[in-house]
Formats: sequence, C-alpha cells, structure tokens
Amino acid sequence: MESDALLKVKELALKKQKVYHQSRLAYLLRSVLAGIFVGFGVIIAFKTGNLFYTDGSPLAYPMAAITFGSAIILIAYGGGDLFTGNTFYYTYTSLRKKMLWNEVPKLLTLSYIGNFLGAVLFAILIYFSGLFNDPAVNQFLLSVTERKMNAPWLELFFRGILCNWLVCLAFFIPMTMKNEAAKIFTMVLFVFGFFISGYEHSIANMSTFATSLIINHPETISLSGAIHNLIPVTIGNILGGSLFMGGFYYFINQTKEKDIKNTGTVLSPEKASSWKIHSAHSPSKH
Repeated sequence: MESDALLKVKELALKKQKVYHQSRLAYLLRSVLAGIFVGFGVIIAFKTGNLFYTDGSPLAYPMAAITFGSAIILIAYGGGDLFTGNTFYYTYTSLRKKMLWNEVPKLLTLSYIGNFLGAVLFAILIYFSGLFNDPAVNQFLLSVTERKMNAPWLELFFRGILCNWLVCLAFFIPMTMKNEAAKIFTMVLFVFGFFISGYEHSIANMSTFATSLIINHPETISLSGAIHNLIPVTIGNILGGSLFMGGFYYFINQTKEKDIKNTGTVLSPEKASSWKIHSAHSPSKH
C-alpha cells in the first residue's frame, strides 16, 4: 500500500527541514532552482504549443502538456525545492508529530519566495535571449496568460485545489517504484493531466506571467491580473496539498499506525479485525 511512500514523505520533509536549519540560503537557493526549472518547462511547453496554435490545430494544448513534463523531471532529479509539493510533505509530517507546526509557515514561505525569485530570474534571462521578440512566437503564451488573468476568482481557487492534489500525487505515487523509467513516465503522465485539464499551478503561473509581462503584451495582461490569479490559486494549492493530500493520508493511515504499535507489523483490515476479536475473548493474564 502507500505506507512505504508515506515513510519517504516524512524522511523527505525532515531532510528539507535539516537543510533549512543548516543554511537558510541553501534552502532558498534550492527553491530558486525549482522556480527556474518550472520556467524551463513553461518555455518548452509554450514554444511547442505555439507551433500548433498558429495553425489552429487542436493539438496545441496536448503537445504543450506533454512537454511541460520536463519541469517535474528537472525538479525531481535536479534538486529543486517546490512550494506546492512541500504543502503535502510538511503537513503530513507535522500531523505525525515529527515536525513542529510553527516551522511549517516559515519553510513554506521561504520556498514560495524562492520559487518566485527563480521564476522572475528565468523570465529576465528569456527576455535577453530574444527568443520571444517575434510576436508570432508569443501568440499561444499570451492567449493562455490572458485567460488565466481574467478567470473568476472562485474558479481559480478550485482549479488550484485540483491542481496541487494531482501534482502532489505525481511526486507521491512513484516514490516506491523501483524502475526509474516507470517513475518518470508516471510523473509526466500526472503533470500532463493537470495541464490538459486546465488546473492552476501557482509556481507555473508565476513563470508564465513573468515571461508574458516582460515581453510585448496587450493591455489585458497586467500585474494586477497576475495578482488576481495568484492569490486564489496559491490558497487553493495550499489546501490541495495540505488538506486533500497531507490530511487525507494521515486520516486513512491512523488505524495502520495503531496496528503497528500494537503488533509490530501492519495488519490487513481482515487480520486487524480478527486480532481484536481474538484479544477480546482471550483470558486475561494476572
């Protein structure tokens, strides 16, 4: 079941906390790195999608969704520290009483700031690269950005919940897989799912907005529009990772934890029930 993966979640959370205590700068720079990695994925996705978008092809979104998977591979294997995944890791570990609750806001805030700095830095590098100077290359990127910045607040909030629920699963499900190719395929598939579904990821949006704002853009794309999107999406991402992943997996695994303490092993529901019945009818020893 998911027990082994949850142990890895706790180990990963505590490892991140250790980095934070040893060097907050190192923790911040890992977060900056994750923002840059997401930026790579955003540019790859929108450059690819634009090739189909300018021809009016329905493959624009699917092709962008597939290629955006490069971002999660970079983060998983390149040492980046992503805010959205941390909402799950830190919440679950705190619920298990392995991490102090007052540490969680500090860790999450610094990773969010780092991701933002990485997104902005990458956008500046893209600007000076000249890759988006030609308006013909920008059409798909600006079209998506405009829709995101003008979507209703409540819709953005729920899209944020659904997004991080799926993104956290993209990191969580492969944790106990032995085959690296299977891990990568699973992660890319889940990320494809969130992108193609139209869910909202705060860090990916940071990079998308930063790039759109720094190049030639229409008046419908603005800093206020970016803020309008990022506030509900960030709140939704936090709930998706902390409540629907961290809280949910903590709740459904409480029984297993009790069985481990009582017997030293994880019992199946049938064996656990049988053990309790047997214990209830066994004569007590004095």
